[in-house]
Amino acid sequence: MQLTGNTILITGGSAGIGLAFAKRFLQLGNTVIICGRREQALRSAQEQFPELITHISDLDSESERIALFDWVTMNYPEVNVLVNNAGIQQRYNVLTADARNQWSDYSREITTNIEAPFHLAMLFAPYFAARKQAAILNVTSGLAFTPFAIAPIYSATKAALHSFTMSLRHQLSNTAVEVIEIAPPAVNTDLGGAGLHTHGEPLDAFADGIFEGLQAGLSEIGYGTSVDRLRMSRDDIDKYTEQMYQATRNLVE
Repeated sequence: MQLTGNTILITGGSAGIGLAFAKRFLQLGNTVIICGRREQALRSAQEQFPELITHISDLDSESERIALFDWVTMNYPEVNVLVNNAGIQQRYNVLTADARNQWSDYSREITTNIEAPFHLAMLFAPYFAARKQAAILNVTSGLAFTPFAIAPIYSATKAALHSFTMSLRHQLSNTAVEVIEIAPPAVNTDLGGAGLHTHGEPLDAFADGIFEGLQAGLSEIGYGTSVDRLRMSRDDIDKYTEQMYQATRNLVE
């Protein structure tokens, strides 16, 4: 992927991994647009990096996703990179989760993690295919390959996004659109709630590692423990998943 001279849209770009990516893309000479639900978070990001372009958008809404596409392509017609980064993670035990009265909470995780990136990729792909150079970057997870049993919907949604990304890469292989998967391990961000990932990889080290992979032209980029998980055998996947569950099951029991 060419790392400079792009116009880039990053979903969930106001904090965490999205903002770390935005910072590095800005430093490399790109125009960067970030979107998110929270106006204050977007304002805070722009205070840190005044060059950022911000836009409020609720990606759980089909109409707002279409409106986002229309706004970006109308105001920044040179846009040529989409980073599907926004995501939600919830941890729970299915035996105690209130699926009758609180299904909307779990459904939102599916919508944010699957429906939104699928829809945005399908909106932008034809637009990008007409350009000389473009890319779609989907942020999945090491958990797409070795599920985290106490975050079952999150793991399943990331596995679905991994599969979709592979299909998208094949369908766009005869165009100038690169399709890149970024599969983070646990990273020290507020994903799922403050303090849940303090054991994870330092954010800046992780982001630097991912940009090294982008510079190298990789189509699948892991970091830390997720590197090996991208190519694990089924037996190793089963073993790793069991080990993670036994180490963390008390968190939802």
